[in-house]
Amino acid sequence: MFDQIPHPNAASTNRSMLNYLRRKLPFQALDMFKKHLQLGFDEVTVALALKACHGDTKPGCQIHGFAVSSGVVSYITVSNSLMNMYCKSGQFERALCIFQNLIDPDIVSWNTVLSGFQKSEDALGFALRMNLSGIVFDPVSYTTLLAFCSDNEGFLFGLQLHSLVTKFGFGCEVFVGNALISMYSRCGLLVEAQRVFDEMPNRDLVSWNAILSGYTQEGDHALDAIFAFIEMVREGMKLDHVSFTSAVSSCGQERNLELGRQMHGLIIKTGYGRHVSVCNVLISLYSKCEVVEDAKLVFQIMNDRNVVSWTTMISVDEEDAMSLFNKMRLDGVYPNDVTFIGLIHAISIRTLIKEGQMIHGFCIKTSFLSEPNVCNSLITMYAKFEAMQDSLKVFKELNYREIISWNSLISGYAQNGLSQEALFTFLSAITESKPNQYTFGSVLSAIGAAEDISLKQGQRCHAYLIKLGLDTDPIVSGALLDMYAKRGNICESQKVFIEMPERTQFAWTAMISAYARHGDYESVIKFFKEMEMEGVRPDSITFLSVLTACGRKGMVDVGRQLFDSLVKEYQIEPSPEHYSCMVDMLGRAGQLEEAEDLVGQIPGQPGMSVLQSLLGACRIHGNVEMGERVADALMEMEPTESGSYVLMSNLYAEKGHWEKVAKIRKGMRDKGVRKEIGFSWVDTSDARGSLCLYKFSSGDMSHPQSEEIFRMAECLGLEMKVLRERENHRERAFAR
Repeated sequence: MFDQIPHPNAASTNRSMLNYLRRKLPFQALDMFKKHLQLGFDEVTVALALKACHGDTKPGCQIHGFAVSSGVVSYITVSNSLMNMYCKSGQFERALCIFQNLIDPDIVSWNTVLSGFQKSEDALGFALRMNLSGIVFDPVSYTTLLAFCSDNEGFLFGLQLHSLVTKFGFGCEVFVGNALISMYSRCGLLVEAQRVFDEMPNRDLVSWNAILSGYTQEGDHALDAIFAFIEMVREGMKLDHVSFTSAVSSCGQERNLELGRQMHGLIIKTGYGRHVSVCNVLISLYSKCEVVEDAKLVFQIMNDRNVVSWTTMISVDEEDAMSLFNKMRLDGVYPNDVTFIGLIHAISIRTLIKEGQMIHGFCIKTSFLSEPNVCNSLITMYAKFEAMQDSLKVFKELNYREIISWNSLISGYAQNGLSQEALFTFLSAITESKPNQYTFGSVLSAIGAAEDISLKQGQRCHAYLIKLGLDTDPIVSGALLDMYAKRGNICESQKVFIEMPERTQFAWTAMISAYARHGDYESVIKFFKEMEMEGVRPDSITFLSVLTACGRKGMVDVGRQLFDSLVKEYQIEPSPEHYSCMVDMLGRAGQLEEAEDLVGQIPGQPGMSVLQSLLGACRIHGNVEMGERVADALMEMEPTESGSYVLMSNLYAEKGHWEKVAKIRKGMRDKGVRKEIGFSWVDTSDARGSLCLYKFSSGDMSHPQSEEIFRMAECLGLEMKVLRERENHRERAFAR
């Protein structure tokens, strides 16, 4: 009777192997299988051995051969385990081959193959095949399929699955509900995700983490994530690293340092204070809240640091970015593209030219130049180094030029004052790629700053961006407004400003600067007051424009009030340019002593612009003594700058001190100082549609039509003289 019992020791072996697997000791389970193979086995023993392989094909293939030779491969449990092993090892084709040879696959067989697909379309196609074969989906089928439903077509499939889940009563299954929450969260439908969560009769840790992650990843739902985390704590849920990662990340998005610190305390209390992913988000939190020292402390206590840890720290601690990168390599952690982007940014900020070139070489050696984002960062880096030839070289070596690469190059040219090159690059870019708001922002900035590019080019850009529907974008609107303002077309600036859906600080400042540039004091003050009433905080540049307008209008008292407001109300540290405006304002009003006193109050040494403003005021009001003091300081500061010599020479000339005029001019010749030639620009509107304006200086005869130009200038001068005489005659008649 006993001899007829098959494999008397198989059950004992199976129990021992199962016990090892539950304790997460797969190697011991495999060892048990090998040692007790002669004592007895069955299909369950082989299935457990395959499970213990954990996707390792070396023992897996050996067990596969044993299953075939012993005949247990005919058992569906063994075939299912084999398919599962091959799916986990990435050898999906072998799993599919086993499936296709099955005579009567069960639901586990179908689900195993379903879980092995990499592409959504393949998985959903297989699900349709299951349905046509009459296979009734179980909770595992739904859970597996919902993970593939993320794109548009997949989401529609997911909605149908949700209907079937409800129809067949699987909504009470926790892991099905979790899969539904994840699907809706991935698609950005957080209301639906929350509804599924609220309707779940039972929730586990995965349910809470799914809704938390959904809110955190969406970006603008950080508060909802924080409230969900608080509710989770109140309900007594056991928190894990996923819970803390989402919650701390939400605090970072909200810049809520106080709550973040409380969470940090709870993290330490629950034993996750050194967990890699939790520490990474803590570093990010403290960085966003500008508490860099705390970020460093978190980094220092970490036992294990992965590439995210090092990359985050490199981005946070720009001062020691190179040192951190070297330590990262010594630690055996291989950088990724994000590491190089953060590192190159830190190098650019600190203008570390040698280090930048070294990292460029390292990127070439490690093939990271195949990453477009790394190349774009290098283009921007060289632009910051004022090495546009190197930027262009990196750009030309790109295999594929996306619009971001073009933007980096255009922006680099614009920032380096190479406006024509920026415009030509833009014209090349639009033949290959569709420009975006950043493309137009950079090229309009270049046109606005250029003296030698026709305004027609700006108008063409304006027409093109309207065609693309970018005219309402805040970046584009601001750049357009600024471009027209700088190029003197204040009417177009006003139109753009009025049509802006949202008026940013930049837009208000650009408009105020435009009016200040045109000497329209009333409009400057009107817009400044409206800006304050709208609740838009003025910045240092806004005040600079308003103070300039006050100075030109002679509104000293208003200017003083605004300067006090800058310091006391808005707590902005005055720059040398602000002091220069105040000195210029007082100087124009003849209050030279007060202006000189203000120069003495400037923290540190007064800059060139401040002293030049004071010297200009001395010339206007004929104060030779003060002018000499200021001119001496300027000439000592910048011996080759012609402006100081010219202003002092003019002051002496107005006072009739011709010997001193001659002495200054001789000094200029001896030092090789040459008066800078002033140029004017005119749009010739030639038939060839030239991009550039024509440049000329006083007495310039280089133009081929110079004789006609001078005749026309003479005619205009005579006309102006007649008009002025008529106006004077009217004023005299009115006075009588």
